[in-house]
Amino acid sequence: MIDGGRGDAMQITRLNLPRRSVGEGPVWDVAEQALYYIDILEQKVLRWHPQSDERREWLVPSMIGSMALRESGGAILALVDGIHTLDFDTGEVSPLALMEPASSAVQLADGKVDRAGRFVFGTSHRKAAEPVGGLYTLDRGEIRQLDSGLTLGNGPCWSPDNATLYHADSMAQAIYAYDYDLANGAASNRRLFFDTTPYGPIPDGATVDAHGDMWVAICEGGVVLCLSPEGEVKRVIDIPTRLPASCMFFGPDLDRLFVPSIDPSFLGRDPAEGDGWAYVIDGLGVQGLPEPRYRG
Repeated sequence: MIDGGRGDAMQITRLNLPRRSVGEGPVWDVAEQALYYIDILEQKVLRWHPQSDERREWLVPSMIGSMALRESGGAILALVDGIHTLDFDTGEVSPLALMEPASSAVQLADGKVDRAGRFVFGTSHRKAAEPVGGLYTLDRGEIRQLDSGLTLGNGPCWSPDNATLYHADSMAQAIYAYDYDLANGAASNRRLFFDTTPYGPIPDGATVDAHGDMWVAICEGGVVLCLSPEGEVKRVIDIPTRLPASCMFFGPDLDRLFVPSIDPSFLGRDPAEGDGWAYVIDGLGVQGLPEPRYRG
């Protein structure tokens, strides 16, 4: 079913949260019933508790590509040079595992935790021009490379049975699927899962629901797509901005879809009215899956 985004049951609402430069990387924590997300350009980690409307933010020392919560408390951050820890109580940021060798041309990008507690993340070329990025995993403090030849890594997420890892190269307008071995964290057999060209040039953040369908924000396309495990388009949902950046199911029943977006002012472009805000999609009739915490 293709849904233009205006069905009777579905509703898209702009949330009363501050406008962001580059709102990205949402993570819903079931235990806290709190939503974490980041502002890449403003170098901030953000937390919003929907029930109380309590909000907090932490300033970090460099641009942040993604974050995840830790089993031992606090968070891990994908900063420019590697993975760092964040202490929520003190705000202290400390290196955990740095990229070796370091490259001034590459920065860390989107990442998520697999169901064995590893943090899987992509990297990107700073100018988004050359395929010198890759796909990596952080397991108990050690970084290992899973793939190479990517320009801008985005949207890692897994099928409910853990057998398939999805990861996009945004500049190639391609979402890839890999065979994934949860026991050892290996990814193999990369193949094209979906070409986003007809819907927009930048497949961005993504998540998978309990049925195994992927939900992916198409930045510069103004839509969120729902894709079946076979790569078929099931829904096309128009968002009130051309620049949706990611999506994540949240709420007590994991049935609300949070969609942050980007303000293009940092690119020297005039923003439209809807750019930079966060949105929620209700009434989709599906549920997401809980996000694991990093075990290290």
